[in-house]
Amino acid sequence: MTTKAAKATKVAKGTAMAKAAPVLDIRALNRATLDRQLLLRRSPLSARAAVEHLLGLQAQNVKPPYYALAARLAGFVPEELSGLMAEREVVRIVTMRSTIHTHTAADCLSLRPLVQAARDRELGNFRKGLVGVDLDRLAVRARELVEVEPRTMKELREALLVEWPDADPQALAIAARCKLPLVQVTPRGLWGRSGQVALTTAEHWLGRSAEPAPAPDETVLRYLAAFGPASVKDMQTWAGLTRLREAFERLRPQLVTFSDPNGVELFDLPDAPRPAADTPAPPRFLPEFDNLLLSHADRTRVVPPEYWGRAWQGNVAHRTFLVDGFLAGVWKLDDGDGHLVVEPFGKLTKAQQRDVVAEGARMLGTMHTGTSYDIRFGTVVQP
Repeated sequence: MTTKAAKATKVAKGTAMAKAAPVLDIRALNRATLDRQLLLRRSPLSARAAVEHLLGLQAQNVKPPYYALAARLAGFVPEELSGLMAEREVVRIVTMRSTIHTHTAADCLSLRPLVQAARDRELGNFRKGLVGVDLDRLAVRARELVEVEPRTMKELREALLVEWPDADPQALAIAARCKLPLVQVTPRGLWGRSGQVALTTAEHWLGRSAEPAPAPDETVLRYLAAFGPASVKDMQTWAGLTRLREAFERLRPQLVTFSDPNGVELFDLPDAPRPAADTPAPPRFLPEFDNLLLSHADRTRVVPPEYWGRAWQGNVAHRTFLVDGFLAGVWKLDDGDGHLVVEPFGKLTKAQQRDVVAEGARMLGTMHTGTSYDIRFGTVVQP
């Protein structure tokens, strides 16, 4: 049998099994995902354990990981995560989808090699600016530079340009970031501190070597524990990788399968929580770029179709909130006037408004202790 025929047979087999599998409707998928994401009820996990369970937190900006944990953990205080970062137990590094994530040190050293193939593909977008550049030599030179002392991207560009004066400066720095596991050193990322982005290698910062690129099987199981039930395409979207079907097929005997309302096959861990579709889901205030909204190919389990795209404006993501487990609007802090402004996408009942206000007050008490804000509802956001 040819490779193409074998793949077709596997796809046909998977489709047939999906048709025979139990169907999980959108609300059932929503509740299962919220439970895995620690958003159905607050978890007693430590910040470090939560970061590990969630396989990292989106961290394009400094504050989102803190708000993400405040929404998920009982008793969380920002200083807990900040302390882990100061002690180098968690780090900020580009991994999945070529975006910055906050990872545990161990995951930094294993997940970054896992997604290295995607970082290598990313280099293709900059090939015009890298003509004549020996990328292996660039990686060696960049490592020397950042391990002598952490460098900003500007400093890295300028130093590399000395060696390759005809190359595009920006492409040189991005190539270094793609070829090497570069972490952002503190004080960048610490709560209540400021600092420009300065980079060194993960190995140098953590004092240990990166692991060889692992087979994806273990990460598939961890992804399902944090984001499942999920399709192959869902995980590929989360990781920014392709060709993960083979890993799912290897693991099929130890997994259970379901079907979504569109007939897509979903995989899951046999003992993973799948709460009833009518399980209460309290409001939650989420940061911009939260994992919940970015980690599935089909996001209707969290984002109602009529609200698709409304949490973004151009390349800017808004902070969002959930009502009954689904995206319901955006929020912002007006520090000048001392307001937490909640802008729903649709009408909320009086009971929902009271619950949203209570959750907003809890979030403010966690994240802005000693600061006085009032909570008000803004104009309902229209498409």
